[in-house]
Amino acid sequence: MFSNFVVAVSAVIPIFVLIGIGLFVKHAKLMTPEELKHTNRMVFRVFFFCMMFANIYRADFEDGFDPSLVVFGMTAVTLLFLAAMAFSIWFEKDNRKRGSMAQAIFRSNFVILGIPIVVNIFGEEAALIPTMMIAAIVPLYNIFAVFELEMFRGGKFQLVPILIRVLKNPMIDGIILGALCRLLPFPIPDPILKPIAQVGAATTPVALIILGASFEKGGISDIVAPAIMLTAAALLGFRGAEFVTLIAIFATPCAVASYAMAQQMGADAALAGNCVVFTSALSAFTMFGWVFVTKTLGLF
Repeated sequence: MFSNFVVAVSAVIPIFVLIGIGLFVKHAKLMTPEELKHTNRMVFRVFFFCMMFANIYRADFEDGFDPSLVVFGMTAVTLLFLAAMAFSIWFEKDNRKRGSMAQAIFRSNFVILGIPIVVNIFGEEAALIPTMMIAAIVPLYNIFAVFELEMFRGGKFQLVPILIRVLKNPMIDGIILGALCRLLPFPIPDPILKPIAQVGAATTPVALIILGASFEKGGISDIVAPAIMLTAAALLGFRGAEFVTLIAIFATPCAVASYAMAQQMGADAALAGNCVVFTSALSAFTMFGWVFVTKTLGLF
């Protein structure tokens, strides 16, 4: 039991220490809001690209990545999205709040927290699993978010422009380019690959620090995401790093990007921001709980 407790602590504490450093940066006013915005843009466009490229290019696919994990993840996110839409329509009459509420339910901070929680438990060699899941889940998050926000504000949903924007996402670009470079008849020279990998290795700590430094105060919103997906995953036989990756998809807090999208697309930005703050604060306990309980049950 104590060893399971140590595993859970080791998985979660490093993440929130880095977020705490970001909170200190904010409190000490070491970066202005404008500097944070520019740094966050750099992390998204450059650091995440390098991380995804390096993870895919250097991955050992012979270890066996189970495609059924992608199928389950995409199906579960789709079902969660449909449940979020039904819940928000049933319990909320204001369309602006409906858009923010639905996002908070189905869209998690998996991109930022998924890889570190898996790596903290299983090591760098397990990074391929959440990386491949990011390639599948991120496009779904974007398509579903735009669809429901457009629907609730009475706009027109256009799939082709959304898919084009998804293909311009630096994370997706990094994955695609990394896969294409694996097909080259010669390896990428080490003087080129090494600095790309070094930037990729810095992505997680820098992203988490910026996340902490970007937090704004907010109120509490009653948003509860269903936990049935992890039970289904366990019953279907997913174990190890695959199961922890699913924890990162379904048990991490509301995505930071949901606030920006709500603000840009006419939803209730204040509610979206409150969801991010509240779920992020609680996730220090909920993520620990999920890791500890599922480890105790022998699921990884």
